[in-house]
Amino acid sequence: MRQVHHPEVAEISLTAVMGALSDPIRVGLVRVLADGRERGWGELRAPVAKSTLSHHLRVLRDAGLTRTRQEGTRCFVTLRVHDLRERFPGLLRAVLTAADEQDVGLQVSVQESPRAAVS
Repeated sequence: MRQVHHPEVAEISLTAVMGALSDPIRVGLVRVLADGRERGWGELRAPVAKSTLSHHLRVLRDAGLTRTRQEGTRCFVTLRVHDLRERFPGLLRAVLTAADEQDVGLQVSVQESPRAAVS
């Protein structure tokens, strides 16, 4: 299994974060992940090919916005809320508020697994 790089908090740059957030699909992914839950990549729904979704998730990870964990053949992703608040206080809240006000990223959703729906 290939190890992925997750930038340390001090390595996360504002320009990398803002660049990653310049795409509505990536903003939508951040909106979906903002609930703090770890999501399997297969649960994420966006109007793009799987390879394009994988690219968007890699951009978010490389910028330091998300953390990816692999378990067997499955990949899981979480938003690095605490790290982002530590590095750029208020930025995540401002981005999410603006995204809500302007309906950015609404085309991204989560398909709950049947097991999660029963819980």
